[in-house]
Amino acid sequence: MGPRRKNPVSRRDFLKNAAAGAAVLAAAPAATAKPATLERDTPAIPASPDVEHRPPPAVEILTAERTGSDFMVDVIKSLDIEYVCANPGSSFRGLHESIINYGGNRRPEFITCCHEESSVAMAHGYAKIEGKPLLVMAHGTVGLQHAGMAVYNAYCDRVPIVIIGGNIIDATKRISAVEWAHSVQDAAAPLRDYVKWDDLPISLPHFAESTVRAYKIAMTPPMMPVLLIVDGELQENPTPNDAALQIPKLSSTGPPQGDSGSVAEAARLLVAAENPVLIAGRAARTPAGMIYLMELAEALQIPVIDQMDRMNFPTRHPLNQTERAGELIAGADVILGLEVNDFWGAVHSFRDQMERTSRLVARPDAKSITISAASLFFKSNYQNFQRYPEVDVDIAADAEATLPSLTEAVKRQLNASRKSALADRRVRLAAAHDKALQRARDAAAYAWDACPISTARLAAELWAQIKEEDWSLVSNVALMSRWPVRLWAFENYYHFIGGAGGYGIGYGAPAAAGAALANRKHGRISVNIQCDGDLMYGPGVLWTAAHHRIPLLTIMHNNRGYHQELMQVQIMANRHSRGIDRATIGTTISDPPINYAKLAQSMGVYGDGPISDPKDLGPAIARAIQVVKRGEPALVDVLTQPR
Repeated sequence: MGPRRKNPVSRRDFLKNAAAGAAVLAAAPAATAKPATLERDTPAIPASPDVEHRPPPAVEILTAERTGSDFMVDVIKSLDIEYVCANPGSSFRGLHESIINYGGNRRPEFITCCHEESSVAMAHGYAKIEGKPLLVMAHGTVGLQHAGMAVYNAYCDRVPIVIIGGNIIDATKRISAVEWAHSVQDAAAPLRDYVKWDDLPISLPHFAESTVRAYKIAMTPPMMPVLLIVDGELQENPTPNDAALQIPKLSSTGPPQGDSGSVAEAARLLVAAENPVLIAGRAARTPAGMIYLMELAEALQIPVIDQMDRMNFPTRHPLNQTERAGELIAGADVILGLEVNDFWGAVHSFRDQMERTSRLVARPDAKSITISAASLFFKSNYQNFQRYPEVDVDIAADAEATLPSLTEAVKRQLNASRKSALADRRVRLAAAHDKALQRARDAAAYAWDACPISTARLAAELWAQIKEEDWSLVSNVALMSRWPVRLWAFENYYHFIGGAGGYGIGYGAPAAAGAALANRKHGRISVNIQCDGDLMYGPGVLWTAAHHRIPLLTIMHNNRGYHQELMQVQIMANRHSRGIDRATIGTTISDPPINYAKLAQSMGVYGDGPISDPKDLGPAIARAIQVVKRGEPALVDVLTQPR
């Protein structure tokens, strides 16, 4: 049991004294309590003859020295969870109170969120920087349903989150119609298809075991969210000080590694290949994974295509050939996929025409190798597992854990002549890398002075301001033509966190805030290039960032619309020969336009803009960075081209 802070007078002693005082007052003769406002000649009210024989009135005991939720906090503290993100709810009020009072609001510290979806998305972004989960609490039926989309994103993105949902299970203990509406027989049911594990503890020892187990399951690859449903009675009922309660020891589970035979075969194919290619999806779970991947790539002098689901490989490394993905895959004789979510899609192209068709773009004789922990965990309902890939060597294991043994197997099979040939390949790849970078810089110069501002210029101006800082890009890049990846130098693991996983809108702003929360203690400048439609799903996260002093630089990619959906309507209009002039209906955010700078200011966040003239962009970013360096969030509203 964790130590408790001592109060001069305990709650129980205070209540006993109060009860004793009430008994004395009840036993005193009524005449002695004569009101001062009575006239002198007003006769006193006579006392009832049996007043001295009446028992004192009953006093309802509403406090306790210790409750179940205090022990729950001890369990949570044993896991060294830094934060709990939650929108307050009555079904976990006992746990809430114990965290902030009994636990001192330290490890975990309560982060006040304005929506459950934001709570989970903050946990999502935090885990991708810190490498471990924080705690999310959600209230009953309504809170868990609100959280659902963000949980699905984390499930698809293989991110560990520990979620506690409150519930009132015993129907006879539900106080009001509200508690009935917010209670449920099986609270985990709506989320069960997209969490890795869930449980309903019915005792405090059960809670202790399940919480430690849940943390362990979440942190074992493939990592995913886990869910515990905790009854209000279990939280709030008193617990004797001498109760025999123990907290199980947390022991980490080693990630699964590829078997030696399959690894040796993969190494043989890679060493012998003339035109191999490596595709990295979520290969690097930790900073070590990025180092392991570079070691393998340099041993083979193999071109790397980084899908940027994580920060897998430095963008300026000569073997980074991401911009040449199509031609390299088409010419490859061996293709290695590391934690690639859609390997089938990587080697096929899809045509969205009147009839949807696909074709293989890789060579029919190309050998394929995959290393992924995804094969160890599948569920059938949600279709995030993609098309079935036909591969030659399928290693069901964690890629990061398997990379060292694969690299060693490769080195054992390399002789001097083969090393010389691989060195020549590196020279060719380095030259191609430099040409791709120059092409990107040339392309970025187009529409440099355009108004609204081009996404290329936005990325370039932002890079000019942060490149000498210790920075971390905590947002996705796909919806702005990937300009940061094409122009910036990504070198450290924390420089990028990848996307939403399930492509759910509403992820961006809270995930950025969660990642910035993790970056705060490291003194990094967290940069969020924020899509406008995404922010409007949960703008309250701006208040959370201001309230908790989370230093986050948000640059609005304000194209005043849902541009992806606009393009989809345009495709349909063209297909039906109706023209695209009405495709803006239902897809734009322009009448009236939203002033995101004023929205930010209303939440207590520094706001600047909207910026429409490109020459004003650099100075506006510089001003905002100074605010972030003071430890506060800042937002610059930039009117941009669609992509």
